[in-house]
Order: sequence, then C-alpha cells, then structure tokens
Amino acid sequence: MNIPGFDYFQLNFYQRQTEGNRPGDGVWQITPVWSYTIPVGNSNVLIDGFMDWVVDNDKNARGTYHANLHFNPQVKYDLGKALHWGEKQLYVGFEYDYWKNKYGIEDSGAFKTNQDTASLLVKYHF
Repeated sequence: MNIPGFDYFQLNFYQRQTEGNRPGDGVWQITPVWSYTIPVGNSNVLIDGFMDWVVDNDKNARGTYHANLHFNPQVKYDLGKALHWGEKQLYVGFEYDYWKNKYGIEDSGAFKTNQDTASLLVKYHF
C-alpha cells in the first residue's frame, strides 16, 4: 500500500491450513507490516514491525484453537549514519513484544500464554 510518509506498508491476509483435521485449520490471519523513518538531527529513527492477528476461534473434537494477537514493533536509531560509518548499517534501539494467547492456547492461571516483554537491541547489517 502506498501510504504517505511510510517507507512501506503491507497488509496481508492468510487462511491457515494445518496438516490434518485439527483445531486452527481454516482460520484467518491478518498481518500488517510497516516501516516509517523520522529524520532526527544528522540521522534517522526507524520505526518498523509487524502484527499477526488470528481472528477466529476454532473448535472441533480434538480441541480448541483461540484467536490470538502478536504485536512486535521496533524503534531504532541509525547510529551508523550519525557516526558517518554508513547509513542503515548500525542501529540501536528497543523492541516491544506482545503475544496474547500464544500459539492459539488460551491464557489461564494454570498455563500462562500471554507474553509481554521489551528488549534492547543492537543491529548491525553487513
């Protein structure tokens, strides 16, 4: 999709197919993917990431697959460009990772499947 200001923005739709008759077969997934660059001083901040949203619950004789959401944005500063080492080669930043009902398994007190974490990152492209 050509959205003003974005480096790219994609919106993908999938119908999941499993091996055999099991929960989760035929459910739909929507996956936006994006990248957005913001000029900051003599460098850039890059905000990119994806989201996987499985929109359907599915139940059959073999069990239940729950709708789930996986959201993973990253915010990175182009340190390589700021240090004149080369644009888009060295990034520093952080990412946030959120996954509700990971792998389609409903979160419960007995079995936690909701994931929520942040990470610092250094990315070097060569």
